[in-house]
Amino acid sequence: MPSPAKTDRRTIGEREFIWMVAMIMALNGFAIDTMLPAFPDMADGLKIADRNDIQFVISTYLFANAAGSLVIGPLSDRIGRRPLLLGSIAGYMLFSILSGMAQSYDMLLGLRIAHGLCGGGLGVLAAAIVRDRFSGDRMARIMSTTFLIFMVVPVLAPSVGQVVLWVADWRAIFILFGVAGAIVALWVWIRFPESLDPANVVPLQPRQMLAAWNSVIRHRTAIAYMLGGGILQGAMFGFLNSSQQVIADAFGAKELFTLCTAFLGIGMALGNFTNARIVERFGARRVSHSAVIAFILMGAAQLAGHWIAPQSLLLFLLLLIPNMALAAFVGANFSSIAMQPFGAFAGAASAFQGFVRMVLAAGIGAWIGQQFNGTSIPVSIGFLGCGTASLLLVFWGERGKLFSRPGTTQYMPL
Repeated sequence: MPSPAKTDRRTIGEREFIWMVAMIMALNGFAIDTMLPAFPDMADGLKIADRNDIQFVISTYLFANAAGSLVIGPLSDRIGRRPLLLGSIAGYMLFSILSGMAQSYDMLLGLRIAHGLCGGGLGVLAAAIVRDRFSGDRMARIMSTTFLIFMVVPVLAPSVGQVVLWVADWRAIFILFGVAGAIVALWVWIRFPESLDPANVVPLQPRQMLAAWNSVIRHRTAIAYMLGGGILQGAMFGFLNSSQQVIADAFGAKELFTLCTAFLGIGMALGNFTNARIVERFGARRVSHSAVIAFILMGAAQLAGHWIAPQSLLLFLLLLIPNMALAAFVGANFSSIAMQPFGAFAGAASAFQGFVRMVLAAGIGAWIGQQFNGTSIPVSIGFLGCGTASLLLVFWGERGKLFSRPGTTQYMPL
């Protein structure tokens, strides 16, 4: 089989590369955040009695997303990133439109599983593509920059969903997902070159795939950051799943939901912007370790804030926005550290790590979301507990030595 890299003469500059990767990643976020304002309408339209059950429209997508990444990552090490990327986006478009036609809650969940399976290729391929080209703190900076652009999604997507609801019903939001996928697919088709180095093409053999996964499992540092990142992301998903209920029911501010999510998204964007500027100077470990510790402290402050002023949305947001920003210092850096040792089989390693992180995060997030009891307490406990567990894992992975800066950086052009 000819090498993917030898048959593709497309070229792409670093700036366009970053924007394209960010838009690929953004499709998954768009498929979640845009529908949040529509939850009450969806629950009414599909006759869902328990309002907490509507959260599974997100959770099923996330679980399926993890399963899809586990398959697509190893395939991309064999046949290349580009064809699987285009196939994943095509499936994303198809099941977006079909989801908008669902006539029952069970049908919608089934279609969201298929939707998430296709979307699973987007995240894992984006990470593998970046790893094909960069490594070390340089990779962490590039990932953080792509996350910065990607963070436009949680800022704008709920407002986009609300605008759609003003002129159409909730089903039109799913049609919009398909349109967004078509735009990204066209861009990839025209401009994106195959990034897989011929030297890193791996035969698709179960034994080798299992060996790659085993290498990740046996690498103490990689597994610590993989699990730590997934647990901390679980706290974020816990808030995401119940965010509409927290803002609308716990604080009685349904009309402010899109504005609140915009401020939270801006906080994450500022975190990624700052991380992208400082990570190469200070190192991914120093930055992310400091951020996790601050994340724990802010989680404790959130819990205390509930007891001080349980009905104050302003206090809740003032404490939550910094935590969202701190999470941005963790995500890209933890992922880069966990991927650093596995350049020779980046697709399989990225797939396995993405699968474990997503399953862990989706499971924790679903559990936290289902604990919604009309207050913000479950969310606050989730931030505090998940941050603490993440720090303990990193402490174990680094053998008790935090804030170090081992290794070197390297740039590998396409």
